[in-house]
Amino acid sequence: MRKSYLFFVIALIVIFVLDQCIKWFFVLSGFGYEGSIISLVLVYNKGVAFSMFAFLQGWLKYLQILLLLGIFFYLYNNKEFLREYSIPLGVIFGAGISNVFDRFIHLGVVDYIFWHYLFEFAIFNFADVMINCGVAWIFLQSFLRKPKRGNC
Repeated sequence: MRKSYLFFVIALIVIFVLDQCIKWFFVLSGFGYEGSIISLVLVYNKGVAFSMFAFLQGWLKYLQILLLLGIFFYLYNNKEFLREYSIPLGVIFGAGISNVFDRFIHLGVVDYIFWHYLFEFAIFNFADVMINCGVAWIFLQSFLRKPKRGNC
């Protein structure tokens, strides 16, 4: 189980640090790029996906902390799930914590990737991509896992 905790913490730290480095690059440099498919533009998202729940303003970060703590305690009490999916869960937590951290430092989540080819999509960031990758990783791993044999 120690190895699982270690993988979880390493994945969390790596994703958190990478995401914060990218965000600080955009915040400090003011970098922008206008492309035909994707543009890079700095935006502070006061809500969650598609700016939903922006009306919660300062309370949103505390609700997100409660959600992360609730999920963490669930995982702590279900060690088998944490052991099985330690790396993708670390990726999800690192990204989630990074986005919540933004709400304290920047008063909104730092977003910068704007997809606008064929349709306009929400502006998002590396952490958002990592959350989706972590969830997809868990689904793939659970579907590709060999079933355990029963005692027949």
